[in-house]
Amino acid sequence: MSTQATTAPGGKQRNETFAETATIFALSLAAMVVSMMQTLVVPILGLIQKDLETSSADVSWVTTATLLSAAVFTPLLGRFGDQHGKKKTLVGVLIVMVAGSVLAAVTHSLLWLIVGRVLQGAATAIFPLALSVLREEVRPAKLPGAMAMVSGTLAFGSGLALVATGLLTSGDNPDYRSAFWLATGLAALALLAVVLLVPATRETTGGRTDVLGALSLAATLVLLLLPITQGHEWGWSSVRTIGCFAGAVVMAAVWTFIERTVREPLVDMRMFSHRPVLFANIAGLLVGFGSFALFIGVSYLVQMPSKIAGYGFDASVLRASVQFLLPSTIVSLLAAPVGGQLVRHKGPRLVLLLAALIGTAGFVWIALDHEHAFSVIAAGMFVGAAISFGYAAMPAVIVASVPPRQTGIANGINSISRSTGSAIGSAMITTVLASKSLEHLPPGAPKLPAESQFTLTFVIAGTAFLLVAFVAWWGLRRIHGPRPAEVADHSATADAGTASAHA
Repeated sequence: MSTQATTAPGGKQRNETFAETATIFALSLAAMVVSMMQTLVVPILGLIQKDLETSSADVSWVTTATLLSAAVFTPLLGRFGDQHGKKKTLVGVLIVMVAGSVLAAVTHSLLWLIVGRVLQGAATAIFPLALSVLREEVRPAKLPGAMAMVSGTLAFGSGLALVATGLLTSGDNPDYRSAFWLATGLAALALLAVVLLVPATRETTGGRTDVLGALSLAATLVLLLLPITQGHEWGWSSVRTIGCFAGAVVMAAVWTFIERTVREPLVDMRMFSHRPVLFANIAGLLVGFGSFALFIGVSYLVQMPSKIAGYGFDASVLRASVQFLLPSTIVSLLAAPVGGQLVRHKGPRLVLLLAALIGTAGFVWIALDHEHAFSVIAAGMFVGAAISFGYAAMPAVIVASVPPRQTGIANGINSISRSTGSAIGSAMITTVLASKSLEHLPPGAPKLPAESQFTLTFVIAGTAFLLVAFVAWWGLRRIHGPRPAEVADHSATADAGTASAHA
């Protein structure tokens, strides 16, 4: 009897630890897969354009469609999961992602490929849903590390997609559809893991869906992101570009009015403007900007033909992915649990500040020296660690600042801020590199950007990370309250004292 009484709590704790670990694994896998969807097509846009016999302007919709879909569905599904069940919503979103991946893999039509990418983009809602599940299922002492692990897979997945696509399309007869079949397999695996390992939702808030708020927010985001992604094709001073930006401002005002007047708003505007949440979203915008500046900037740089351009490494897509991008991808994954421990013991503000300083150092390094492979790789590893630390800190800031019923929508908005930053980063690189070309190129040679444009790109990205330091130091200076580790330690001490008193 006494032996059973002694061992039972230990067995229960082991079961809880296993359940938590299984949940974290399943959600990390799902988050990794959804982050892969954003960068999966970057190396193969040329192949898609050639195979489907379309223009560069039309093929750019393969990336734009995913971004717009994510902007529309992420806040809506994040809120839906809080209201009606996170696991059910997760499973439904993963099924949609599998369907979109299959459609993209089998179609020979640009229109249906874009539809498939829209379905894949909707799966971006997986990340805020995953954080909501973690907040419900993981003990406070382990929560920062769990959130950091799931968040860290975002940076890892983005880089892994570039590497995997480079490997799959490295042969003599590359087929871009192999990348979508890979996405299908990974999405199906993530679906199976979530079904088997993630527990059913225990708490739901219920309530009505704010349809008007969702539609007006979707219109605002589409009108904002559309000119950002298409501005280099339309022209930054064109009527379409300026009209979309103006429309975004008008719709933002309409959305704000709706959210302040409806009984059950999609986004509580007090939460949206709450200082920690607001500055966490600004940090997300800047970190997303820096991440794409690294991935795309380095990929373009190392593929430059050195004999013609006078710089670059003559790298193939495969070499660019494996030699120059894979190290930063691995570092971002390894840095995730470290970031979680730092968040637990030092707090998210200091971790975000550390991320900003490491990221700034990495971009300064590559801006000053991108003539040597070692410098490009090492600087990328610095930035990879910084991105992972930033992704670990931001959800911790938000979770500490909003009630549990708003976790999904708050992290959904933060996810959109990162996606918006990524879109701005992609547009910035395209515009900067195209603004100044090399002169006196050999006859028949394609236009190539001047080396100074890569330097400018990395300086701008370094400045973005420097602004993250300002956000962490000034914007988040009023974060108060005990950290999760302190709460857990205090609870454990109180429990031990209670037990001793009863004894």
